Amino acid sequence: MIEMIVSLQSGETKIKFERFSPGEGDIVVTDSNLSGTLQEHNPIVVPAGEASKNLRCYEDILNQLAAKGAKRKTNLVAIGGGVIGDLAGFVAATYMRGIPLTQVPTTLLAMVDSSVGGKVGVDTDHGKNLVGAFYPAREVFVDVEWLKTLPKRQWKCGMAEVIKYGFIMDSDLVNHLDSAPLLNTEDSRVEETISRCIQHKKQVVEADEFETTGYRAILNFGHTVGHAIEKLTHYETYTHGEAIAIGMAVEAKIGEKLGICASGLSEKVIHSLKVHGLPTDSETIQDVENIIQSMRGDKKSVRGELSMSLLSDVGSCKLVHDIPEAAVREVLSEY
Repeated sequence: MIEMIVSLQSGETKIKFERFSPGEGDIVVTDSNLSGTLQEHNPIVVPAGEASKNLRCYEDILNQLAAKGAKRKTNLVAIGGGVIGDLAGFVAATYMRGIPLTQVPTTLLAMVDSSVGGKVGVDTDHGKNLVGAFYPAREVFVDVEWLKTLPKRQWKCGMAEVIKYGFIMDSDLVNHLDSAPLLNTEDSRVEETISRCIQHKKQVVEADEFETTGYRAILNFGHTVGHAIEKLTHYETYTHGEAIAIGMAVEAKIGEKLGICASGLSEKVIHSLKVHGLPTDSETIQDVENIIQSMRGDKKSVRGELSMSLLSDVGSCKLVHDIPEAAVREVLSEY
C-alpha cells in the first residue's frame, strides 16, 4: 500500500491509497452522480457539475450541516471530483471556523491535483475560485477502483492535469505518457502514475503552501487561459480538464512568442494533448477582448497586468508577470 505525508504549515495531510468507509458521526458531501451509491450514509447532495461550485450551494451545505447538528469535531467527508472537494473543503474551512476534513477523490483529476494541497473555494460570476481558503484535508483516500466508474470524457479531463505535471516538472513522464499503450483505467500503471503526480504536487505545496514565492504558481500552467474559457462559456461547454488543455496549448505558444521557450515546444504540448484525445483550440479564444479582460482578473495578476505560468522547457516552468498584451493578442488572433 502506498502512503505519503504532505507536511504543511497549516497541518499535515496523510495520503492513503486505500478504500475509505465513512464512520459513525461523519457527514458526507457528494454530488448527484454518486448519491445513489452512498444512500446508506445519508449524504448531503449537490447537483453534479461546476455550476454547483458557488456561494448558493456553499450556504445550503452550511445550513444542512447545522440542521444535522454538526459540531467542531464533526468530520466532513468530501466524496467526489474536484467540484465536491473544493466546495465541501471550503465549507469545512469555515463552518464553526474549521472542522476536520477528509477527501475521497473519485476522479483522476481530483486524485492527482485538487484533493492535495489545501486549496478550497467556490466560483463567482466574476471568475473561478475567487472566494476560498487554504485548508488541507487531514486525510486523502485514493482508491483507483473509483476510476473504473468514470465516463471516458472525465478520464481524459484528468489526463490533462497528469500531462501538465509532465510538462512543468517531469520530462520523463511526458515520454512515458505518449508511448504506447496509452494509460487507461484498467492499466496496472495507474496507481504509480497517480502517486508520481502527487509526489510532484507535494514538493511544490510544501515549498510554497500559500503562494507567497510564486513557485506554487507553476501548477497553474494552462489555467490562466483555461479559467477564462470556462468563465466565458459559463462552465457548461468544457470540462475543467478540457479548458486547461486548450489553455496549455495557447500558453505554450505565448511562451514561444515571448522567447521564454524554444520554438517548437508548443507543438510538443499540442501533440501530447491530442494523443490523449484532448482539445487544443476553441472558438471562445476568438473573443479576444473578453478573454484578455478575464485574464486580468486572474489571481496570479498582481496589479491587473497579465501574468501566466509559462514553460521554459519540457519539465520546467516559471511564473511570468507583466506579459505584453500585444504578444497575447497576436497569439489569440491566430485562432
